[in-house]
Amino acid sequence: MRLKYLFIGSVIGCTLLTACQDQLDYHEYSNYDKEYMMTNYKNVGGLVTNIYAQLDADWGNYGGAMLSSACDESEYVWTSSSVHDFYNGSWSASNGISSTWSKSYSAIQQCNMYLEEFLGLTFPELRLNSDYEAQMFRYRNYENEVRFLRAYFYFNLARQYGDVPLVTKVPSTDEVNHLTRTPVQEVFQFIQDECDAIVKKIPADYSKLGIYALPGNSENGRANRLAVLALKARTALYAASPLFNPEQTVDLWQKAAEANKAVIDSCTKYKYALNSYEQLWGADSYLNNEMIFLCRSQKESNTLEANNFPIGVEGGKGGNCPTQTLVDAYEMKSTGKLWNEKGSGYSEEPGSDPYADRDPRFYLTIAKNEDEKWPSYYKEPLQIYYGGVNGEPLSGATPTGYYLKKYCDASINLTASSSNKKFHSWITYRLGEFYLNYAEAIFRLTGAVDKPLPGDKTPLTAREAIDVIRTRKGVDMPRLRDEVLDPDVFWKRYKNERMVELAFEGHRFWDVRRWKEGDVLKEVTFMKITRNSNGTYTYTRQIRKRAWDDKMYLFPVPQSERLKNPNLYQNPGW
Repeated sequence: MRLKYLFIGSVIGCTLLTACQDQLDYHEYSNYDKEYMMTNYKNVGGLVTNIYAQLDADWGNYGGAMLSSACDESEYVWTSSSVHDFYNGSWSASNGISSTWSKSYSAIQQCNMYLEEFLGLTFPELRLNSDYEAQMFRYRNYENEVRFLRAYFYFNLARQYGDVPLVTKVPSTDEVNHLTRTPVQEVFQFIQDECDAIVKKIPADYSKLGIYALPGNSENGRANRLAVLALKARTALYAASPLFNPEQTVDLWQKAAEANKAVIDSCTKYKYALNSYEQLWGADSYLNNEMIFLCRSQKESNTLEANNFPIGVEGGKGGNCPTQTLVDAYEMKSTGKLWNEKGSGYSEEPGSDPYADRDPRFYLTIAKNEDEKWPSYYKEPLQIYYGGVNGEPLSGATPTGYYLKKYCDASINLTASSSNKKFHSWITYRLGEFYLNYAEAIFRLTGAVDKPLPGDKTPLTAREAIDVIRTRKGVDMPRLRDEVLDPDVFWKRYKNERMVELAFEGHRFWDVRRWKEGDVLKEVTFMKITRNSNGTYTYTRQIRKRAWDDKMYLFPVPQSERLKNPNLYQNPGW
């Protein structure tokens, strides 16, 4: 039998669908049947809001640890976190670590229910209202938004598990227990087809609705035309990647290049542009015109900062500590070379500063030894060396030699006497990603660094797309040198640029998997710093081994799901 009641609890999470404010109005819907929901416009809107609230964000989903600490971006200092299970041998079908399967299908179930049960309503109670047409425009657009959200959740599932059941209606209990897994390329195609179906129906700019605009309603965070294009483009890139396209079918790279170029061109059309790198996060980051789609916190919070401010700073717990592996990805600014390239200018000799002349994104992303005013209320330079106020052997001190800055708000105060909280926004899609996606796709399509899409009216090569990122405001790194024209060198440089630009935004964990380059996760490098008697420092690199098995390219299907439905065959190796 079909579900008769909606079980939708009060939600904490992402804010979208604003109502006369930047934050979402949350409602609690429990045990309300379809007839009740249909009688009131706000009830239907509340259902859509609750679906939005299930969007993915990672401010520490694993007991304070971010997914970055399950790859080579960082190490989570506290061993109690389940994030360590990704590489310590504890990962299994019965310990799947992630709840993506259940959460995504719960959201998809709500999407399917909405699309089956709540279209074509007229809300007679609103007919006499002066804003009836505007409200009905908003209601009719819910269908486009819900289709986008359903496609979004399917992308998360396919990225993580590969083949997954593709369900586009509310199934009966018996049907649920007999679902089969749909080939991943069919799932990816479904997502792209859904995006194509709604892209011209959904508004491009909610601030320009004219007679359909609701006074005082900024509509921040709702899926728009660019968000739809972005979902299609990211999906196309994954569909073409080696993990899901082992034969490396050229047509898939063609689609990926075209889809990601469409995002770039549409951003130009609608006045989106790369902005200062340091403005990508913070309480007002949602106003940055590079942002295509964000997940904005429901409430002000300082949890992210408490989990990641340095040990030794009042209120700080250490948390997700960037690795030397990540630090090494930041080139020297004056030469554009990596630390270990001849003539780079890098030195770890006592008396030298190994952090001088680095890519400006390094200083914005990572807190290093002797940094001042991190966070703002901490007046002393950080002492991350062994025996320092913020260093080992203190419990919770960074094992890597660094602390996290990116996504943390330096203006948040954790002291008992002056504590404060602020809003946070998780980046779902931003323009910078799509320059990188396009560079990868056009390079894989053409096999060359300086060839654009054939027939493109605004041609852009892979190297030019990377240079757009490198020369963005506040970064101003040297353009790629001519020797990077060699395809092997370019691929190495591309992966490095992607690691730097998108650090801690939830990409690296998935990138190494879709590239089938998981071996890079077998070890990470930490930096151990000791202070010499003359005030100089000695820097010692330390290699840490981590477990990797090729079965980890995909997550195991949860054993609990397979017990209920034997048609859900397990992923290889699990």
